[in-house]
Amino acid sequence: MPVLRLRQALRLLSGGVPRLWRAAREAGADRRTATDVVVTSVLALLVSARVVGSGWREQNAVRHFAWQAHLAARHGEALAVAVGEAQERGSADPDDSRVDEANNRVGRAHGLAGGPALLRGGRWAALTRLAEAGRLEWQQRELSAQPLADGTDPRDAGRRAHPRAPRGPRRRGR
Repeated sequence: MPVLRLRQALRLLSGGVPRLWRAAREAGADRRTATDVVVTSVLALLVSARVVGSGWREQNAVRHFAWQAHLAARHGEALAVAVGEAQERGSADPDDSRVDEANNRVGRAHGLAGGPALLRGGRWAALTRLAEAGRLEWQQRELSAQPLADGTDPRDAGRRAHPRAPRGPRRRGR
């Protein structure tokens, strides 16, 4: 398991799980539903890593999209909002939280529009389809991305801002 995913999993277990559990319970969820929220959260992390691969910004955006879409479709908007807000509460990175909140809104809208039909085939299959839909949303720039250190969009990484002009034939050296 790559170090980044291990760190994410440890952070989720140490702080995320209790925070998500409490948020679900405070939003009126019974124990079974709160457990479902936590399990969905963990699976969304694993599925987004599998669907996206490397690239933590894309993985993060897709994870938030799929997670909130699934929660909204399964448990409704109020619970999805409460859990999403709890996840961002107290974040040490306000810029990342703003991006996450924007991606949560897009995911919830998708989940509410698709409803229970999005959940067919079991949780893993549903989250995989939602992550794939989230990946398309990312590529179409519907999901937000935290800018790179130089202020550019991570989806533009590796692209030249100003492509070189075409050159004539190469000359061979002596």
